[in-house]
Amino acid sequence: MIIVTGATGKLGAQVVERLLDRVPASRVGVSVRDVSRAEALAGKGVRVRRGDFAEPGSLAGAFEGASAVLVVSAGTTGPEAVQQHVTAIDAARAAGAERVFYTSHQGAAAGSLFEPMPDHAATEEYLARTGTFTSLRNGFYASTVPQLLGQALTTGELVAPADGPVSWTAHADLAEAAAVLLAGEERFDGPTPPLTAPEAFDLGDVAAQLTEITGRTIRRVVVEDEEWTASLVRHGVPEAQATLLLGMFHASRRGEFATTGDQLEKLIGRPTTPLRSILEAASESAH
Repeated sequence: MIIVTGATGKLGAQVVERLLDRVPASRVGVSVRDVSRAEALAGKGVRVRRGDFAEPGSLAGAFEGASAVLVVSAGTTGPEAVQQHVTAIDAARAAGAERVFYTSHQGAAAGSLFEPMPDHAATEEYLARTGTFTSLRNGFYASTVPQLLGQALTTGELVAPADGPVSWTAHADLAEAAAVLLAGEERFDGPTPPLTAPEAFDLGDVAAQLTEITGRTIRRVVVEDEEWTASLVRHGVPEAQATLLLGMFHASRRGEFATTGDQLEKLIGRPTTPLRSILEAASESAH
């Protein structure tokens, strides 16, 4: 049985849907913290069980009979995140999973300037000591871009710290790639090549695309790091979260997310979702 964790989340839910296009529902199980949110999957014949990385005892039943487990990375950072990943990996091995899949990141590195990236690197290092695994080196989620726009579509100014190019990649494309690998249609041992869109864009490029889409001039305005984080805090963002987000800009300036490649398009057998379509949707929803 193929077990998908986090199956009611933005990525996990789409992975399950694409996996059901490829294998019978009887071969798919999900591990979720709230089983009531997975009733639709149960109705399709998917095995639904409660599992929580923070509660090791819950995972034995959730992973029972697993041949493969997809560990979707935790929504936290630091030692807590790594420990949760380790707990899930250990539970998958204890359940007899022959291969553990993990949603990593193209920028996974111990020395990264963006806090989640060392967590991914540490998780991959642990995985490598436990047996056969595939680490999905996913591109940076394109859904982040609309969150970075701020009031740009209203004011005409995209205000943010200095940044660098990022190969923004859609959840839908990454979910389909994960399903292809989980179904055994393709195989990678260890970390995959970067699973990214074929182009990288900085926020200047984003502003230019928004200008074309809206017919209004959207200007890229670079502000000092401290000014930007202080603005976030004034608007209710916890200081620790603001600092973490700033790390994303520091890392992008250093080129940590600029890698592009064609492996994702090869896996899914079609072109990846262009960033422009994400921006078009954001523009439409703003009106």
